[in-house]
Amino acid sequence: MSELNNQVDNSDKDVTVLFISNIPENIKDYLKEKIKPLDNVDLVFRNNRSTKSLYKLLPKADILIGWRPSKKILLNATSLKLFINPGAGVQHLIEIFREINKIKKILLINGHGNSYFVAQHTVALLLTLMNKIIPHHEWMRQGRWQTGDDDAVSIPLRFKKLGLLGYGAINQKVHRFLNGFDIEFSILRKHWEKQEDPLLSNVKRFEFSKFNEFLKYINILIIAIPVTSLTKNLIGRKELELLGSDSILVNVSRGEIIDEESLFYALKEKVIQGAAIDVWYKYSPENDEEGKKYPFNFPFHTLDNIVLSPHRGYSPFNDLLRWNEVIENITRMAHGRKDFINIVNLEEEY
Repeated sequence: MSELNNQVDNSDKDVTVLFISNIPENIKDYLKEKIKPLDNVDLVFRNNRSTKSLYKLLPKADILIGWRPSKKILLNATSLKLFINPGAGVQHLIEIFREINKIKKILLINGHGNSYFVAQHTVALLLTLMNKIIPHHEWMRQGRWQTGDDDAVSIPLRFKKLGLLGYGAINQKVHRFLNGFDIEFSILRKHWEKQEDPLLSNVKRFEFSKFNEFLKYINILIIAIPVTSLTKNLIGRKELELLGSDSILVNVSRGEIIDEESLFYALKEKVIQGAAIDVWYKYSPENDEEGKKYPFNFPFHTLDNIVLSPHRGYSPFNDLLRWNEVIENITRMAHGRKDFINIVNLEEEY
């Protein structure tokens, strides 16, 4: 294991893993402990954050781990075989890896280590919205006690038709978490042939060619799909109208899946009943005239049928088990295997 300053790693290990992003100390310790049995692996953490130091280290790296690498970094990592993005979401990396792979083969790995927390957050958002937790919390802060059902009546989850848009790591866990709620599940996914394990319950299956029928059939929509050229603005006014006035949706994937203007007016005009949103449209918002920052172009904060969440489904970031997928891929390379997990298909963009 190495923690390098300015020096180049002269290790004779078979596999060198270089972390290009800053890693907290507790995570470093966890990774070192888990990799210790692999005597042919060298973990390289950078103490010196200078660009010069990084470029000295790049040529020996077989695996790079981090976020937002530049094309120059990837080209200078002349031994590189794997790039591991530890967090979910690789849409910002697709084009650069398409370019790089015209020159040399580098596999892009998408981390799913936060899927448990995102699924937990999804369920929390759904129940917060349906049980009207936020308005009743605010009324209690104001000294209003036991408003009963006069205001903000809860919406029963029992017997609802819940649709999972996408059935990757997140929605599989959402399905498991909600399986005891007397819900009728429907699932729409692109590749049903990838479903090797038995489903947790009886579900109604939909292909993407039946998207409109899927939306008509359900009254709760959970969105957990990647942003691609096919899914960007997948849901607009027409699709929200198909969901109907008794429907609610939760989006924990990316804001761009739903057209922003359509979502705002569908909520304002009660085209749909409500929404809980963790992903937005402006991630570097400027201060308004009151010094406030809002990550959207329409005033979602003025609506009374939405739960706002500041893209924190990944929390807690310092959880150690989320790194086990990274450890597994390092282990597989150390053992000479090629069957890495969560390899991104650059053509399908996820």
